[in-house]
Amino acid sequence: MKNLILSLAFLLPASAALASGAAVPAETDAQIRAILTEQGYEVRSIQTEDGLFEAYALKDGQRYEIYLDAGLNIVRGGDSDHD
Repeated sequence: MKNLILSLAFLLPASAALASGAAVPAETDAQIRAILTEQGYEVRSIQTEDGLFEAYALKDGQRYEIYLDAGLNIVRGGDSDHD
């Protein structure tokens, strides 16, 4: 039982970080920026939405919304209408 409680305690911060509108932890923000910068994006901002990290970025003059899961894997992306 104690192990189950400890396991749940470790899961709660990760799920809380993915709640819509929650602040993205500085370390996670830096990791996302590094991943996307390596792929040629200029990251403007990072938020959370619907359990995913949402990065607004520029590349080759185009705006993009890039979504990453809790493992920081890109799950979808596309042109953005975000200002």
